[in-house]
Amino acid sequence: MADFTAGRAAYLQIADEFKRKIRDGELAPGDKLPSEAELMTKHGVSRTVARQAISRLREDGYAISHQGKGSFAALPGEDGSAKRSTEFEQITEYLSEVRRDVRRLAERMDQLEDLVRQQGQAR
Repeated sequence: MADFTAGRAAYLQIADEFKRKIRDGELAPGDKLPSEAELMTKHGVSRTVARQAISRLREDGYAISHQGKGSFAALPGEDGSAKRSTEFEQITEYLSEVRRDVRRLAERMDQLEDLVRQQGQAR
């Protein structure tokens, strides 16, 4: 249990406790984490502190939260972030290709407009 007199913020102590449990295998990825209410009761903290602890776990990759279902243990990098990163890179590359195509089309339109203008002047 966290020692809230140690000078470190209570939410960080709670988050550190769960990170240790996850790293040590006491909690496996996918295991349900305590709710805010359960953290409040167990650790004698406010809802804000409990919420901050869970938020810190999510930020550090040790928890995944699902609306209405709760928060679940995770190991950093196992929450799909690598997949999202790859998808982001693919989308970025696709958008670069689209920009290049649009640029080429704009250049071609300019050429066609010049050609039409020249033909109009020749008449």
